[in-house]
Amino acid sequence: MLPADLFFYVIPYVIVLIALFCAGKTVKVLREYERAVVFTLGRFHGVKGPGLVLLIPFIQQMVRVDLRIQVVEIPTQDVISHDNVSMKVDAVLYFNVVDPERAIIRVQNYFPATNMLAQTTLRAVLGQHELDEMLAERKKLSEDVQSILDTQTQAWGIKVSNVEIRTVELSENMVKAIAKQAEAERDRRAKIIHAEAEFQASQTLVNAAKILGSIPAAMQLRYLQTLSEIGAEQNSTIVFPMPIDLVKPFLDLMDKATKPRGMNGDARLHDASTLVPPPA
Repeated sequence: MLPADLFFYVIPYVIVLIALFCAGKTVKVLREYERAVVFTLGRFHGVKGPGLVLLIPFIQQMVRVDLRIQVVEIPTQDVISHDNVSMKVDAVLYFNVVDPERAIIRVQNYFPATNMLAQTTLRAVLGQHELDEMLAERKKLSEDVQSILDTQTQAWGIKVSNVEIRTVELSENMVKAIAKQAEAERDRRAKIIHAEAEFQASQTLVNAAKILGSIPAAMQLRYLQTLSEIGAEQNSTIVFPMPIDLVKPFLDLMDKATKPRGMNGDARLHDASTLVPPPA
């Protein structure tokens, strides 16, 4: 085969390869969650997509941008609280691109930039609060970090939707101290509850004593009920004094029964004295 014939034989393949290469540079297909930031000779041209995007080969270039929410694990950070307690804190960051133009033009690489900003913001916010606030108000602190990040990344076309503080790791000595504090708090509450119960019981006894004291019959019935309970529980002989309140009604009846007879006897003696003459 002559060189001229070989040249004409290779030319079609070269043309096909060049056409395929130009087609690859010209035709782009973007998914529903993707956008293309197009540059013409280095200058911003516009944002295109989704679907079919046509570019001018060697003149226009594009950068793909994913608009889906991205989940980033913030590495464990060494944090010192406002009351000088050392701890390790990690979190999870949720953000997405809302303005592809700003995300590509305003910042060199928005993903690591947002991650680094989240780390520094997390340390700064937690360092302004005490340990008890971090443990009790974790949701509020997460909202504070999210608000600060969202404000700072707005210029980059980034929307920070959520920040979740996942773990607050304390040293072993601090864990023991917190356990002792919690135990002391439980003991304090138990003593307060016991004192309140004693107060209510004593108040109830005072009210019951007032009611029983105002009604003697109720006191007697209560006394008899107590004796019956003691007799049922103890198999022994019990000697107890008779209350004067139980005997007094019978004594009154006896007094009333004896007084009329004494008065009638005196009357009969008086009548007899009038009938019998005095001795000479």
